[in-house]
Amino acid sequence: MPSTTPQPSPAPRARSWWGWGWEDAHPDDAECAAMGALVPGTLAHPLPVPRVRDLGIGRPAVEPPASLAHLVCAGPEDRAAHAMGKAYRDVVRALRGRPGRIPDLVARPTGEREVADLLDWAGERQVAVVPYGGGSSVTGGVEYRGDAHRAVLSLDLTSMGRVLEVDTVGRAARIQAGALGPGLEDQLRPHGLTLRHFPQSFEFSTLGGWLATRAGGHYATGRTHIDDFVQSLRVVAPVGTSASWRLPASGAGPSPDRLFLGSEGALGVITEAWVRLQERPRHKASASLAFTGFHDALEAVRALAQSDLFPANCRLLDAGEAALAGASHDGSAVLVLGFESADGPVTGRLGRAVELARSHGGRYDGVDGRGGADGGGADAAVGAWRSAFLRMPYLRDGLVRMGAVAETFETAATWDRIPGLVEAVREEVGEAARKGSGHPATVNCRLTHVYPDGAAPYFTVLAAGRPGDEVAFWDDLKAVAGDVLHRYGATITHHHAVGRDHRPGYDRQRPDPFALALRAAKDALDPHGILNPGVLVD
Repeated sequence: MPSTTPQPSPAPRARSWWGWGWEDAHPDDAECAAMGALVPGTLAHPLPVPRVRDLGIGRPAVEPPASLAHLVCAGPEDRAAHAMGKAYRDVVRALRGRPGRIPDLVARPTGEREVADLLDWAGERQVAVVPYGGGSSVTGGVEYRGDAHRAVLSLDLTSMGRVLEVDTVGRAARIQAGALGPGLEDQLRPHGLTLRHFPQSFEFSTLGGWLATRAGGHYATGRTHIDDFVQSLRVVAPVGTSASWRLPASGAGPSPDRLFLGSEGALGVITEAWVRLQERPRHKASASLAFTGFHDALEAVRALAQSDLFPANCRLLDAGEAALAGASHDGSAVLVLGFESADGPVTGRLGRAVELARSHGGRYDGVDGRGGADGGGADAAVGAWRSAFLRMPYLRDGLVRMGAVAETFETAATWDRIPGLVEAVREEVGEAARKGSGHPATVNCRLTHVYPDGAAPYFTVLAAGRPGDEVAFWDDLKAVAGDVLHRYGATITHHHAVGRDHRPGYDRQRPDPFALALRAAKDALDPHGILNPGVLVD
């Protein structure tokens, strides 16, 4: 007779406090060593996985009032996990036991009123409030630097993660800002709808974080920036709550939503939004093409971007990036194409796109790359790219444990500047890395988003680090990259936000009159200067 003894529930999966994603998904020591052997000049053995107890986290500098105490945690593990984002410099600081300023408290409000109460208390006590989102920032956007405030409160809205209302007629939903990507989509699925916003950080980032950083999804054309999905916002600032009207469009003066989109928590805390939805796609098709020359591939991508085909995926990987992803092994650049639709088959559009790319020198092996309701399965290069895309952040952390610099940065520029920009970044950042480490370095490039008038190059840097001085070394490389971007009139960031790491480039990019207006808005909305100090403005 089968046992009726209740079986224990599996332990909940744990997030890594020091690195990307899930604890159990990180490479083990042997995998780290194998990866490190591929990068000349790295360590013989991986750095040990850091432990919170070794940080010596002391008592918080403040205690919350009794009325808010049930929302606040002061445990060392929680505080350490909210101290930094997930950039290379964050991971290496954790590995070296130097995470920077640990927040004194972590607050998890469950509603808008509690957010307002926390801001009121923080303003009275000169406590800095750093909105945390899902903690996936790669630009220093969720940490506190400096000592101008008495204490630091990390504001985590993930307890506010509900889809509050769905308008199936207008295809829109009112959603709390703390909704993580998977939970948001799970709540929309019964309605047959999707937000269709899938950044690489989708699993570990929130709607509010996407809005506050003007995030980009992984779709290459069409609606991919979160800006395109917004109907209205609710934002709690220290001086009150801003609630814009829900409208399909409006010409009534400057848009209030535009003030808070990309404000990175410096002007207010986004608590909910009405966002535009789409029917879930049922038809998908994908294929890949190889190019001998990267310049020819660029011309093919420009032609696709200026056509009326609007591929969902139009990723161009240079030879190095293609090899890294396992999509090519013969020195070819690879173009990954994908189409999807809720309305009808897309194989015709895929075929037209393939022919257009072939007219610019692309090689297509004729493998049936169709998927979804169109039948078939993705070809090997497409599958390899997709697998590498999801796995790469974990592999990055494994390389960092081996003492490697393994990091990315992205930008956008007009088509006339793209070839020179890509070449200059490869040459100048690569040379700076070689000089700084004394070992060969690799700088790869891929295009992640394409527009009729330009594209977004995304660079990967792999090099040996300087043991014990890794952060300064990476900051030097970022400065070189920033100079190149400025020289070519390219943005300091296409979709990763400004944070604290991109401030020098952002200060050079924004017009001076706009900087004056932004500082005035900061002073008006946050008179005590407690909201994410150091982000966007001083």
